[in-house]
Amino acid sequence: MHGAIHVSPPTALESQALWVIWCIAIVALLYAFYLMKEVLSKSAGSKLMQEISKYVQEGANAYLARQFKTVALFTVVLGVVLMFTSGDPDPAWDWKIRIGRAIAFLVGATFSALTGFVGMSLTTRANARVAHASLTSKKEALTIAFRTGAIAGMFTIGLGLLGATSIFMIYLSKASEVLVGFGFGGCLLALFMRVGGGIYTKAADVGADLVGKVEKNIPEDDPRNPATIADNVGDNVGDCAGMAADIFESYEVTLVAAMILGSASFGTVGVIFPLMLRAIGVLTSIIGTYFVKAKDETEHVMKPINRGFFIASTLSIIGFALVT
Repeated sequence: MHGAIHVSPPTALESQALWVIWCIAIVALLYAFYLMKEVLSKSAGSKLMQEISKYVQEGANAYLARQFKTVALFTVVLGVVLMFTSGDPDPAWDWKIRIGRAIAFLVGATFSALTGFVGMSLTTRANARVAHASLTSKKEALTIAFRTGAIAGMFTIGLGLLGATSIFMIYLSKASEVLVGFGFGGCLLALFMRVGGGIYTKAADVGADLVGKVEKNIPEDDPRNPATIADNVGDNVGDCAGMAADIFESYEVTLVAAMILGSASFGTVGVIFPLMLRAIGVLTSIIGTYFVKAKDETEHVMKPINRGFFIASTLSIIGFALVT
């Protein structure tokens, strides 16, 4: 752990770029809150829809609460262990690096857990809203569903970019020794949430099939079958919370790796460059979400999604070319 990002102090222009990137990360989080408010303002549907949705919410929250309690203890212990791993050859930096790495590990784990929780929490609330909207408008149902997913996406890129940028701004030449802790923390939580959620999902799915359909002759997705609720809880935990944490982990570790590799070849510019690309991606993604709207009720749902993707991709390519 004695390697370091060997970079010179950032110039005035580079410092300004870092602050702009940091602010863009905040913009991503603010946009996520804006979308959250918009989605939750929609009608949650009939009393039966709300009742079933409430059962799924309670089950998903109970599962994550139990999982977080277990993982939290394990995470804190690992954070303490990281403090006593190798530090820095420079005595003045030794314990700063040790403590910073442990804190970054806890922050990475917290961000990963938060991303998963937000993704799952919004999904369980949006399910009934999408179902209710689909009764009258496919166009409106698509908008609600897509923006719910965009919330988790914005939290992912916002927290990942915010964490990596903040660590580099604080530690500069010593940042690589702290960034590894940030990446490790995100990976740990993603592993627990992805694998644990997947096991729970499959167990509930098999239970719904065997007990409901085979023994009691109740259709698999019938709300009278208790296992159906557990199955839906599993889908939300594994495919929403687990997936969101998994994507956050992929986002942050690739960003950390790009920063470390960039520093080896290009110094400070090589560290800031991947941060700038990610910041451009945030802005173009926000723009792209506004084009994911069906033109009419007959348009295939994939057309507006592809339209938003192509617009965001085109703007990103232009932005990347301008900063390269």
